[in-house]
This record gives sequence, C-alpha cells and structure tokens, in this order.
Amino acid sequence: MASLRNSWRIQKRVVTALMIREMTTRFGRENIGFLWVMVEPLLFAGLVALMWRVMKGPEEHGVSVVAFVISGYIPLTLFRHALSKSIAVFVANGSLLYHRQVRIIDFLLARFMIEMIGGMMAFVFVSSVLFAVGLFEIPENPTYLIAGWLLYSLVTLSICFVIAPLSEVSEVLEKIIPVTTYIIIPISGTFSMVQWLTPTLREYMLWSPFVTPMEMIRYGLFGDRVTPYYSLPVPLVFSVVCLVIGLALCRRVRKDMAVE
Repeated sequence: MASLRNSWRIQKRVVTALMIREMTTRFGRENIGFLWVMVEPLLFAGLVALMWRVMKGPEEHGVSVVAFVISGYIPLTLFRHALSKSIAVFVANGSLLYHRQVRIIDFLLARFMIEMIGGMMAFVFVSSVLFAVGLFEIPENPTYLIAGWLLYSLVTLSICFVIAPLSEVSEVLEKIIPVTTYIIIPISGTFSMVQWLTPTLREYMLWSPFVTPMEMIRYGLFGDRVTPYYSLPVPLVFSVVCLVIGLALCRRVRKDMAVE
C-alpha cells in the first residue's frame, strides 16, 4: 500500500512538471501566459451565444439561449482541443522518456489536464460575467453540472487514449480529426436536447456517449425547466472500452519508440 501511494505521488509530480513545461512552451512567460488557454473557448462560445441571441431571441424552449449555447459549446471546445493536442504527443515528448519515472501516458494526461482546466476556467469566467449583466443564471443543481462535466471529460480523455497512439501509426489521422469533430456535433447534444426529439430519435441519441453528460450539464444548469434523458452505462462502458484499447495501443507504441 505504501508503495502504491509513493508511486501515485511520483506520477502526480511528473504530470504536474509536464504541465508546467507544456504551458511554458506553448504560451511563454509574457502577457497573460497560461490564461490564453481559456481565451479561445471563451471567445468562440461568447460569439456563438451572441449570434444565437440575435437570431432566436432571449429564450427558446423556456431556457436562456445564451446559457444554453455556453453550456454546450465549451464542452465541445474541450473535445476538439483535447483531440488535436493528442495528435503526435508521444513523438513531441519522446526524449523525456530518458527519465525512468516518465511514462508515455503522462504526456497525454498533462496535455488533457491543461485543456480541461482551461475549459473549466472559461466556463466559470464567462458565466460570471454574463450573470453580472443578467444573461446567465445560478445553476439549479451544481452536483449534476459538475458530474456532467467530469463525465464529458472522461469520455473525451478515453477517446484521446485511442487517438494518440493511432496518430503515431498513421499521419492520415491528423488530417481527418478536425473534420470528425464537426461531424459529431449533430449527435453530441451540443445545440439540442433529447426532450426536443421524437421518441424514436431519443432512443438513438442516447447511444451517443456525449449526450448523457450533456443532458446532465443542462439539468444541473436549468433544473426542472428541462426534462433530462440520460443513460449512465453508455458513456461509462464506452470510456472503459476506449481506455482499455488505448492503453494496449500505448503499450505497443512504447515498444517501438527509441529513447535518445
């Protein structure tokens, strides 16, 4: 047990160090530094929300249009950024494997944690600003909101575990990932809720691993003004399967990597 705790402390320090290194490399030490990680999701979500506000008015289906768009677009941005940063992550950091405490999955975890924290910061910041001007609202059920965000993050991380090693095998993946992230929008629940669909479509939509966490986020935000439909086994089983496959692929890639 003591050995397990010691291993956990070591890996936590390794991931933290890799995060600091990644942030310094990507954002530098000038201007606002790491805070840039939340600027892009904040700007995109804010602009999209403004467009919806102009086109659809202040409310739709009984909920705030701005809050609805913000709550859907920022998780989508996390998914897009996390996948793009997982491409070729092992090659970019391969020289660090010289240190025996560093493992290839640490590179992936470090980049993902940066994107996840950045997305959380963007959501908190933009919702606070919009609340101050009366365009956002206090979450009705913060527990569901946080649980939905964590579940969405888990699904995203599990997909990154598969994409990262596959990107080391084929360069084609790097070209199709940006397109794929847009294709999934209709089945991600980003700009719609399951309750707005017909009963037949609801059954199909719930098979998407993104829909359940998104429904939980919306219920946590709007409470009883919306009727959530979700199936926890779908995203959980999907995540476990992807993690198992991803870890096996990472192990295979590690064997083929030459440490300089």
